Amino acid sequence: MPINHQQIAVLDFGSQYTHLIARRFRQLGVLAKLYLPTADLSRIPNLIGIVLSGGPGSAGDKEYPYNPDIFKLGLPILGHCFGHHLIAHHLGGEVNNDGTGEYGLATVQVGESVIFEGLAGGEVVWMSHGDSVTRLPQGFKTIGGTPDCPIAAMANEAEKIYGLQFHPEVTHTVHGQIILENFAFKICGAARDWQIKDWLDQVIQQTRKDVKDKKVFLLVSGGVDSTVCYALLEKALGRESVFGLHVDTGLMRKNEVAQVQGSLAQAGFESLQVKDASAQFLSALKAVYDPEEKRKIIGQLFVDMQAQVSREVGLNSQDWLLGQGTIYPDTIETGGTHHADTIKTHHNRVAEIHQLIAAGKVIEPLKDLYKDEVRELGQLLGLSPKLVWRQPFPGPGLGIRLLCHNKKGERDNEKFDEIKNRIARIVPSPYTAKVLPIKSVGVQGDYRTYAHPCVVEIPNSKFSNIDWPELEILSPAITNKVRAVNRVLIRVDDGYGSSANRDWHLDDGELIEASVTKERLDLLREIDAIAQEEMVKAKLERDIWQFPVVLVPFGLNSKDSVVLRPVSSLEAMTARFYPLEPEVLQQIVSRIIALNQTSFVFFDVTNKPPGTIEWE
Repeated sequence: MPINHQQIAVLDFGSQYTHLIARRFRQLGVLAKLYLPTADLSRIPNLIGIVLSGGPGSAGDKEYPYNPDIFKLGLPILGHCFGHHLIAHHLGGEVNNDGTGEYGLATVQVGESVIFEGLAGGEVVWMSHGDSVTRLPQGFKTIGGTPDCPIAAMANEAEKIYGLQFHPEVTHTVHGQIILENFAFKICGAARDWQIKDWLDQVIQQTRKDVKDKKVFLLVSGGVDSTVCYALLEKALGRESVFGLHVDTGLMRKNEVAQVQGSLAQAGFESLQVKDASAQFLSALKAVYDPEEKRKIIGQLFVDMQAQVSREVGLNSQDWLLGQGTIYPDTIETGGTHHADTIKTHHNRVAEIHQLIAAGKVIEPLKDLYKDEVRELGQLLGLSPKLVWRQPFPGPGLGIRLLCHNKKGERDNEKFDEIKNRIARIVPSPYTAKVLPIKSVGVQGDYRTYAHPCVVEIPNSKFSNIDWPELEILSPAITNKVRAVNRVLIRVDDGYGSSANRDWHLDDGELIEASVTKERLDLLREIDAIAQEEMVKAKLERDIWQFPVVLVPFGLNSKDSVVLRPVSSLEAMTARFYPLEPEVLQQIVSRIIALNQTSFVFFDVTNKPPGTIEWE
């Protein structure tokens, strides 16, 4: 990479989206790199601008130190979310939290400013905040606001300093890229002199330098990330220096192991071996109920399988490095940057992996990339569209789509009545809402949450009458104001023109004692296959980023309930629930009901944030 690239410095305060800011500038052909907030930016050659990221903290907290000299460099500055607060705090404004946050879509009325050139009126943006700027610093003017956040954007045009409460870097801020383009070219004066091929050439050279005379043992799931990593390592090191292992965990989807073997063999990967470790995984997960503990056990077992297979085939551990197809969202959600909160521990970020990384025994060529960049890289490497566009599937597999509970029990009616009453003041007629006694992982304001789902019921409805736009407004209205709730569901098995009108009431449901068992996995495999088949039949594979199906231990007669969770996304840092066409949803629900093995069927209408894509 030429050393004379102009550069925008992104100071990382721990937002889930920080690295995505750099990615967006790279899409524009501008080099951007991440730095600690305490870095001395005066030493960076060709620096043309500074971006202050969001983060989980509050401006002024001592654990979020920064170098105040950034405001003396005379360079353009753009702050997002926490960065917006930091600008106000540092320059004499005020930041407060009145208990009302914004998570998900909002509409900002934008004013006149070079940062908003080409935009006018109401702009759809993505919010994820609790704190807000309540008084402007001297020399600033308000250039955008929402009803809940009057100072959603501010500017000191003379000093070229801008603050945005929202996140322009996420795809769901409709014109976010225009805002970043304005900052890069109209405010910073950037030149377009960077492309991903620069990165590919660089990472091949860096991989050869890091690996030296060793070889790489790669854990291959068959997904996009590990497949592209496989191709990249073979290109950089040669086929004789890469050993691929696919582990059958028993947590895979229906017929998935055979499909992975076939597709990778067809692509020319000759060194792949398959290890059946389903008995070990199921045994280790027996009577494990905590979602974080499940992820850690699964991740450790992958490391154990690598060591076991190495011994079986006679590999000298001193001659080999462990390769992983880790991409950036895996790192950030595991609290992998300086100030980031842990949302969930990814299987490739368990304790032993961190120890191996510290010892220089892990190679992860894709760790700084997002899924869309990985796909672009796969195309550059000559992989087929079938492999490049395969839908993401989590490394822990169906093990994290089986929610578990260690005892049967009734809900705390007093607690849930209080939550339900708060929700009732938000939910309009004819909707009614109830709270389920289960919990799932979410992300709000860059913090991990572990909270309840709310179920919205629509009396006497049909699939064709589901008002998806209204639900997209109602869902964040609930999660923004009721912190005990981080997901909103609708019930889709009761009426809706389905094959069986179930006169069942949610109040009659109860928690079910349930763990990871082959029986539950087999049921989930069948239901997942139904969802995947109907999605493919409707030709939605490119529109739907991922379609998780979740079994939850709540229902009637000891039968689990089902959650359908199709989402659209570009890089998984943000996501929107995907509104299925009535005939597609009806076919899926009818086929699930026909199995006669489940209780309620729900559809998740939560965006990310506040709900993560996976429930665990």
